[in-house]
Amino acid sequence: MKSNIHPTWYNDSVVTCSCGNTFTTGSIEPTLKVDICSKCHPFFTGEMRFVDEQGRVEKFQQKMEKAAKFKAGKKAKAKDKAQKSQAPKSLKEMLSQVNKTADTQN
Repeated sequence: MKSNIHPTWYNDSVVTCSCGNTFTTGSIEPTLKVDICSKCHPFFTGEMRFVDEQGRVEKFQQKMEKAAKFKAGKKAKAKDKAQKSQAPKSLKEMLSQVNKTADTQN
């Protein structure tokens, strides 16, 4: 093993969580700060909540809203297209529709 290339190992490194929990472990840093630990993580606590420090949940929810709007717009376009396809295509068809509506009104 080469000498002077390995980092210093601290056997009593103190880890501090954002919830206030502290514990010791081995690390190359004398102190560590973490966002979440076993005392506050939803898997270990059993409570349902989002653990989001970088806005990932909000970004996902915005993406889902955007997809829903796109899908609704696509359905509206398909509905408009279907209504246009049901419209008469020739002068003869338009005149027959006018005659039918005139016959039903009399």
